[in-house]
Amino acid sequence: MEQTETRVAVIGIIVENTDSIAKLNDILSRHREHIIGRMGLPYEKKNISCITVVIDAAQNEINTLCGQIGKLDGVSSKAAFSNV
Repeated sequence: MEQTETRVAVIGIIVENTDSIAKLNDILSRHREHIIGRMGLPYEKKNISCITVVIDAAQNEINTLCGQIGKLDGVSSKAAFSNV
């Protein structure tokens, strides 16, 4: 069986609308088998949350995940890919 090539990426997520957090957590849990780690920091001064997700998955899966996150109201995301 051929193994799909994966890449390591860091996804930066900023949540401005706390009503979207449950949907965001649902999306991330559907990709949990590829997530290496996750860190979230609330920034109360600006009433936002900053989340970093490190993932090892096929590039198209990472792009799909970022797209799903970006469709949430008041949530933005951006991925940075490794070269390995």
